[in-house]
Amino acid sequence: MFFLGVGAAVIGAAARNIGLSPFQIGFLIAVQNIGFMLSVIISGALADNYEKPRLLFIGSLMLAISFFTFYVWSPFVLNLAIMFFIGIGIGSYEGVTDAMLLDIHHARESLFININHFFVTLGALMITLYLVFLQMNWRRSMIQSAAAVALLAVFFAFTRLENEKREMQRLSHRLGFLRRQKIVWLLFFATVCTVGFEMGSVGILTTYLMELRNFNQVTSKLGLIIFLSGMGTGRIFIGFFTKKEQISRNIVLLLGFSALFGSFMYFINAGKLLYIIIYCTGITISSLLPLIITLAGLTYKDMSGTVLGIIKIAIGIGGILIPFLLSMISKYTNLGTALALFPAIMGISFLLLLLNKKIFNTSEL
Repeated sequence: MFFLGVGAAVIGAAARNIGLSPFQIGFLIAVQNIGFMLSVIISGALADNYEKPRLLFIGSLMLAISFFTFYVWSPFVLNLAIMFFIGIGIGSYEGVTDAMLLDIHHARESLFININHFFVTLGALMITLYLVFLQMNWRRSMIQSAAAVALLAVFFAFTRLENEKREMQRLSHRLGFLRRQKIVWLLFFATVCTVGFEMGSVGILTTYLMELRNFNQVTSKLGLIIFLSGMGTGRIFIGFFTKKEQISRNIVLLLGFSALFGSFMYFINAGKLLYIIIYCTGITISSLLPLIITLAGLTYKDMSGTVLGIIKIAIGIGGILIPFLLSMISKYTNLGTALALFPAIMGISFLLLLLNKKIFNTSEL
């Protein structure tokens, strides 16, 4: 999952080194998300019937080759195709690893899934530090990442899980059943909003701090690092203290606090105290995705790969839709008005899950 974070953040971190235009950056990210969404649903569904280490071996091999070849050659169309396969590679990690953790661990599942997603944040943070602050050669970092992922592929090639295989209904039956489950749709919507808030904030935070709060290049980047650090901290500590029967309650609470602190972060001019608000906002958003994933997987444990594949399609949708809406609103109004989108979507998710909280029977998981 560390390399999922690297793959997701590498464009933002290396764009200036490569010499990409805003149009090219947006196109690459969109194509990556298309590959990610396809891979998540396919690998998640296959994980219910096939050996998960084998699926991770294929994903790792694909990701290693893609990392190694990314911008070795200059044609943009060729690198669009490579970025699509990067999306497929990281999507296989997202689609399989959480389902595999639910097979391995039968207690404190939320802690292990939170730790798993902590490494996504760590990967994004490390590649940013590696490229932006240390000014290392970006191609060298991609080659090193490719070598590490290739070693992972070798590890997964020789890994087996005991008692992993089980008889499953046909995929069409599983999808038909899950499509009728209200809880799946609620968690799907909450995931779209959570990822949109998270990825949108990562993308716009430095611009917001410089344009509306008079931060400079260095202090605005420090704000982004503090936000990512808050996310990393929250994923460890909230996961550690969340018991199985508390998962649904904590999801609702974190949605509410995300709306509240998101409002503080984007609409209160607190000077340097804004760093504290940014850190707290990072904490409140940190564990939402891992807890949603845990709740979905535990609720439908016999088809965890399929249900997690469905939920994780929302990651790609949220990563595309919410930033797109933000850009459209800011184009026709202004940045300050557009930023109201973030606390608004979190507030709507909070109300929807609060009003339907009785359907989340986590005490019976």
